Amino acid sequence: MPKKTETFIEVAGREVRISSPDKPWFPDLGLTKLDVVEYWRSLGDAALRGVRGRPMAMERFVKGVGEPPFFQKRAPKRRPDWIDVVTLKYPSRRTADEVVVTDLAQLLWVVNLGCLTLHPHPIRATDLEHPDELRIDLDPIPGVPWSEVRDVAMVTRDVLQEHGLVGWPKTSGKRGLHIWVRIHPRWPFKDVRRAALAVAREVEARMPERATSAWWKEERRGVFVDYNQNAKDRTTAAAWSVRPTPTATVSMPLLWEEVPDCDPIRHNVATAPARLQELGDPHAGIDEAVGDLTSLLALAGAQEARGPQERQAVATVATDGRRQSTKPMITIGESEDEAEALAGLQRWKERHSEVAALLEPHHVLIDKNRGRYRLWTRIRVNLEAVPTEQRPAQEALDPDDAPTWGGPDPQH
Repeated sequence: MPKKTETFIEVAGREVRISSPDKPWFPDLGLTKLDVVEYWRSLGDAALRGVRGRPMAMERFVKGVGEPPFFQKRAPKRRPDWIDVVTLKYPSRRTADEVVVTDLAQLLWVVNLGCLTLHPHPIRATDLEHPDELRIDLDPIPGVPWSEVRDVAMVTRDVLQEHGLVGWPKTSGKRGLHIWVRIHPRWPFKDVRRAALAVAREVEARMPERATSAWWKEERRGVFVDYNQNAKDRTTAAAWSVRPTPTATVSMPLLWEEVPDCDPIRHNVATAPARLQELGDPHAGIDEAVGDLTSLLALAGAQEARGPQERQAVATVATDGRRQSTKPMITIGESEDEAEALAGLQRWKERHSEVAALLEPHHVLIDKNRGRYRLWTRIRVNLEAVPTEQRPAQEALDPDDAPTWGGPDPQH
């Protein structure tokens, strides 16, 4: 049995233990755990700007990107006495002592646990009920080109500016783009979410064929202006976070003048430190650009006075109280293993090849659902493009192994 190895890094006046530093975290790229730790250390204060003083949930890739991660809200019980925590209360009435990072030593300790991506809440540990950040996540539906995401981002910037707010853009590190807005911590979560929804509806009104605020996936088109990232229990990827992609892309802070031509693939673990050294941190001024939500909340009130948004009202409710889509939807499979869920989709397409030929990319909906500790994948198909007489009936799920209970807490 191979002997476990470790190394120690001196940072922020502390000695941080890095276990199994040679463990391959991105095997195809030859990147080890220590490589990712050194990436975060090289960023210095820029790495802390988006997470400092904020409680965070942990997405842990303990075996690297080749294995599914698990989510852990609670800080491990066995931790150094210099790791700060704060107790959060969730809408589910559960509580969790979550890690709060204030210096680079604490950040590297978190990374050592397998956290490629950092997931801070939009609040500070000093005030857990009033967010100091409004977050907009631009999420394209399948088949939408990156150029449309950039265009929607520029219109979103305009809406924010018209209401006295400064948006700070960054790539998500995957298919989308994030815009963060620092705000005074005066408003509760529900009001921050209302303000974000007002932005989404206004952007949709200005570019109705390219942007949407529709909550249900099957009703979207173009780029979803996701306002629900401002709900109380939500976290999102911090700036500079490493994403579990084939090229180890990162969530890169941008200047607005870069957005119209930016390419997220350029920004990865290998290129980001050099960019920071050459250009500095595009988000360096974010903590000084603190805004007021009064104007956006007035817009929200005006929108609400006009009645329900048409696209938000198309769903019906079944007799059992559950939402019932007006679209002809079937579910293909559910699994904790995304690759197996996609394999089930391929088997379905092979059985129904004539139907599959009629589908566009946006007709296949891949839902990522967060269980208590792990993500699981549901795949659904919208059959609206298929003539009624050709639509396959709902079949037994393939696969059908989504988690049905929380399971043991991984920290134990």
